[in-house]
Amino acid sequence: MIIINVKDNESVDRALKRFKKKFERTGVLKELRSRAYFEKPSVARRKQKERAVYKQQIFADQNY
Repeated sequence: MIIINVKDNESVDRALKRFKKKFERTGVLKELRSRAYFEKPSVARRKQKERAVYKQQIFADQNY
C-alpha cells in the first residue's frame, strides 16, 4: 500500500504528482499488464534480448 503524507500548505496537485511517481516506481501497472495474457518463457526471453540489443544500439549511437 502506498502512503503519501500531504504536507502543510501543499497543493493536492503536488501530492497527486508525488503519488503517481511513487506508484510508477513500484511497477504494479507493468506487472498487471504482463499478467493480462500468458507469454511463453521462450518468447519473453526473445523480447528481452531484442530490447537489450535495441538499447545497446541507441547507446552506441550516442557515443559517436
